[in-house]
Amino acid sequence: MAVMEERTGTSPLPAPRRAPTSDPQGVISWASEQGLQIVDLKFVDLPGQWQHFSVPISELKEGVFRDGLGFDGSSIRGWQKINESDMLVVPDATTALVDPVCKVPTLSLICDIVDPVTKEPYSRDPRNVVRKAEKYLVSTGIADTSYWGPECEFYVFNDIRFHTDSHSGYYFIDSDEGIWNSGQGGVGASPNGRNLGYRPRHKEGYFPVPPTDKLQDLRSRMILKMIECGIDIEAQHHEVGTAGQCEIDMRYDTMLVMADKVMTYKYIIKNVAYENGYTATFMPKPLFGDNGSGMHTHQSLWQNGRPLFFDENGRYAKMSDMMRWYIGGLLKHCPAILAFAAPSTNSYRRLVPGYEAPINLVYSARNRSACIRIPMISDSPAARRLEFRIPDPSCNPYLSFSACLMAGLDGVMNKIEPPEPVDKDIYELEPHEAARIQSAPGSLGEVLEALEADQEFLLRGDVFTKDLIQNWIDYKRTREVDQVALRPHPYEFHLYFDI
Repeated sequence: MAVMEERTGTSPLPAPRRAPTSDPQGVISWASEQGLQIVDLKFVDLPGQWQHFSVPISELKEGVFRDGLGFDGSSIRGWQKINESDMLVVPDATTALVDPVCKVPTLSLICDIVDPVTKEPYSRDPRNVVRKAEKYLVSTGIADTSYWGPECEFYVFNDIRFHTDSHSGYYFIDSDEGIWNSGQGGVGASPNGRNLGYRPRHKEGYFPVPPTDKLQDLRSRMILKMIECGIDIEAQHHEVGTAGQCEIDMRYDTMLVMADKVMTYKYIIKNVAYENGYTATFMPKPLFGDNGSGMHTHQSLWQNGRPLFFDENGRYAKMSDMMRWYIGGLLKHCPAILAFAAPSTNSYRRLVPGYEAPINLVYSARNRSACIRIPMISDSPAARRLEFRIPDPSCNPYLSFSACLMAGLDGVMNKIEPPEPVDKDIYELEPHEAARIQSAPGSLGEVLEALEADQEFLLRGDVFTKDLIQNWIDYKRTREVDQVALRPHPYEFHLYFDI
């Protein structure tokens, strides 16, 4: 390797900085050998954001991996009441790595949440939901492994300002890639103060080279950090939207591992952007008139190392019956799934009929206007999978993946037949053809109602619990749906001020 580097002038990719063992004592010894000084204990709240606290490395004893450390669960969104606030974080030794962001050498550990009284895993801990979903999959005998490949899109901006109160509200976004900066200086200007152009037009950000794509090196810094964390990266590129829409693709993995990787992915993207003078957002629809950001989620089932979604003699796209029924389950339960997979009011600024959003509840080979696509880039049995295109990156990945799996398994167990595949461009269908295609609900309020009416499939195997689902619905209604509904929208002044 050293000879090759000297001859070519290339440098190797960064070595993963993960612990080489999942044994707690081995992790402690490795952290000492690495000179790590702080332990950062991360866990995910109900809406899907990491929370954390840190302790000196001297506090990390083997018993911590068994007994955990205490914290106030009543201060975490969607969790405990103040009279039952004590909770425990229990580190998962398999997640040990050198934190990719902290300047002080820090051991990062993702934690599970345990009730200190019952010593049972906490029902509202999203990692616990995934663990139960993976166990339930095995218990069905249908498969022993599910693989997940989310495509998390995001925007990178130079400046973001927002505010709301009783008598005002605004947001301002600026980007040196924004087409709106083509006629002025400011953030869109070059270092010499002149405007040199080279900006993606609306919906033309896929795939220009630099200087139009100004974020190539930034994305490369992001993926190098991800590789340090042991995340396998397949590609990075500019996405369709102007003003810095990006995508970095991770190689597929099992469900819990991939959900953890999504959290690490977001953590790295936000922090690398911040360190370089940018800000990154996973809002599904931050810009009017341009593409929203999705999280197309690839899914497949395997048994004993054998892919179960492939059938050489399948009647469509070499799909097995199991895959077709799994799709049937996803389509049947899609409105309820969206309460977890597209869980923000902003999600439905993206999921609007007639604007190429994947809202049509059908499947198709290659056709990206369907909400489920069968990628046809390879004939390999291992590559046969479905791409569920309707989720977005505002979701909690643990809950979104689990809801998708439970819906798909319901389809397999009950042999739910989906509608016939649609290979035409859905947006150009004749009216009588388009009328036969069902669309996804158009608001967060509607999908929460769908979840209330259709949740039995989620409760099997105690994967989701009634208290988690009800708490989710209440939280989303009171903290998000109602709060957005109560406030005047800026465009309403344009429409109605002089009425």
